[in-house]
Amino acid sequence: MPDHAQTAQLNLDAVQSYLTDRIDGFCGPITPHKFDIGQSNPTFLLDTPSGKYVLRRKPPGVLLKSAHAVDREFRVQSALMGSDVPVAKMHLLCEDDSIIGSAFYVMDFIDGRSFDDPRLPDLDAQTRAQVMDEMNRVLAAIHDVDLGKTGLDDYGPSGNYYARQIDRFTKQYQATQTQHIPQMDELMDWLARNIPDDDGQRSLVHGDYRIDNMLFDKTSPRCAAVLDWELSTTGHPYADLAAVIMQWSMPPGSDGRGLAGVDRAGLGLPSDQAFVDAYCARRGIAGIDGFGFYLAFCFFRMGAILQGVLKRALDGNASNPDRAMKLGAQVPRFAQHGLAAAGTV
Repeated sequence: MPDHAQTAQLNLDAVQSYLTDRIDGFCGPITPHKFDIGQSNPTFLLDTPSGKYVLRRKPPGVLLKSAHAVDREFRVQSALMGSDVPVAKMHLLCEDDSIIGSAFYVMDFIDGRSFDDPRLPDLDAQTRAQVMDEMNRVLAAIHDVDLGKTGLDDYGPSGNYYARQIDRFTKQYQATQTQHIPQMDELMDWLARNIPDDDGQRSLVHGDYRIDNMLFDKTSPRCAAVLDWELSTTGHPYADLAAVIMQWSMPPGSDGRGLAGVDRAGLGLPSDQAFVDAYCARRGIAGIDGFGFYLAFCFFRMGAILQGVLKRALDGNASNPDRAMKLGAQVPRFAQHGLAAAGTV
């Protein structure tokens, strides 16, 4: 059943009228459902007689500059169609705020499996290993995308990726700060002082690569689509790799969604080093020096993102207020983990 309390914010008459003339074969009526995913950009299933679609929109309210970039999500996924990176088919982008109050795009609904727990409790050990290897393969494929051939060479600025990312998320964190967290201040200072020299690597980066941002085929370990490209840009690939390891360092369960303390070998799951080694082998890289910096950076960036989620919840603009408050409470933990990673460099 559709969640009417949550879908009331979506003007279905306006959506149906707009899509009818712009998507081949589209016809209403629309039965909506709001996904629990999409803390940043509210995401809706549109169930219609002509098929199922997904609408992803900017949230209402006052927004941070450069955040909630649904236009960039639409562009990168459109560019990746037919590549080794699986994505949903994009239908249209609407940047006219007068239609439903904010920009949105519509894509195909992918009827796949989603895993929000990296322990993959419903799978056997062999299938777990295959799913994780596919996750590794897709990550390497993202970083091997030919930016020129896909038209993404100008998708992000040139220069040191980490310098501009640290500057961007420091400003976003400070703009949404609701309490003083000394560890975040210390982590931001350390990162700014320890940015590695530019090694010349420039690739497409997803920006939030983890297993719950992927859909898998229902009968095989094949990835059907990578989702949630809001933070994607051109930059340095190790940030995506470190983001996977960062997530796994969190506690297991619905809040942490990590692998801390889990018997990975017994479950058929790779160790951090095995995952990194497999990635390096796929990309022809001998190894990664100073990995702790990239890990510390990912903890900082996620902490800054969760601070923004908390601020939207307090301002009444969160997509899922209760979950947003829970996530926002984790900012000090991410700062502490970031400082611990910095200590390994």
